[in-house]
Amino acid sequence: MDTQATTRSGLKIGTVFKKTIGRYWVRADGETVVCTISSKLRKKLVYPEADPSSRRPSVDKVVDITMVDPVAVGDEVRFRDAGEDTGMIIEVAERRNKLSRRAVTHGREKWERDNKELEQVIVTNVDQVVAVIAAKRPKPSWRLLDRYLADTELLELPAVICINKMDLVGPDEIKPQVEVYSDVGYELIFTSAVEGQGIDDMRIILKNKTSVLMGKSGVGKTSILNAMEPGLGLAVQEVSDRVNKGRHTTTHLEMFPLQSGGFVIDTPGMREFSPWQTSNVSTAWLFREMRPYIGQCRFGTDCTHSHEPGCRIKAAVAAGDISERRYSSYLRLLRSS
Repeated sequence: MDTQATTRSGLKIGTVFKKTIGRYWVRADGETVVCTISSKLRKKLVYPEADPSSRRPSVDKVVDITMVDPVAVGDEVRFRDAGEDTGMIIEVAERRNKLSRRAVTHGREKWERDNKELEQVIVTNVDQVVAVIAAKRPKPSWRLLDRYLADTELLELPAVICINKMDLVGPDEIKPQVEVYSDVGYELIFTSAVEGQGIDDMRIILKNKTSVLMGKSGVGKTSILNAMEPGLGLAVQEVSDRVNKGRHTTTHLEMFPLQSGGFVIDTPGMREFSPWQTSNVSTAWLFREMRPYIGQCRFGTDCTHSHEPGCRIKAAVAAGDISERRYSSYLRLLRSS
């Protein structure tokens, strides 16, 4: 992540590793620069519709961007050095990927934005998502896990499922419930920070990668990170505590380096998760086990797999080839998309 700072038209290049409201910490050539952003990044230029070869270099209008914040943790940016370790971000480089959700709004903001859906970019340029759930205390939320996995499928990001607090359950109590995920190709890790189970496996999974941790409060992400590297989980938890006192989950995010190489980003406060814009992709495609049946129903690709007769996916559920629990998560996501 430590991008070498180079000049380009007087600009330097770096990577955003931390952000709060209106402030961005950029690492460039081994140094940290605290930046603001140019107001131009919050605007979008709309050009006349024409053959690109004949397009005039003029602008029809300027509109606000449709996202909460144009800069996210993980972005490679070009910034103007203002001296004394400060700067202004002028450009955001093209992203390899991004993890986004529909923005959560409250009060007056909600009233003002009812007719304008906004994207909330959580983090960009990541290598994998690690979804953490507890085997017990709190009770596993399979529906939330399925929503996490659906978004990773939308982004074509690798996903690993970590089942934590294995010291609270018997050896065969949880594994039958998660076989549905391993059966469709998801990698599973079973951990216990108390007993040290699976901690070495987590180190291997996270090494030399930029990883996003997802999981609601109480699942034990802090204890896992502390078991991996003393103090790491506490540093991440400090960020989480500040975030959960605020109104939005992405007003403060930070990317933490790992001693073994790589980086980890927590996504605190995400009790609910709704993927951003799934309209261009079949919702069924986001569930790996449903893909072989898409297009084979009586109504072909027009089938929603919810109520139509002759649906191959519903038949697979009835036959036990698709989990009823996963199918229920599919229907919930279908209704919300």
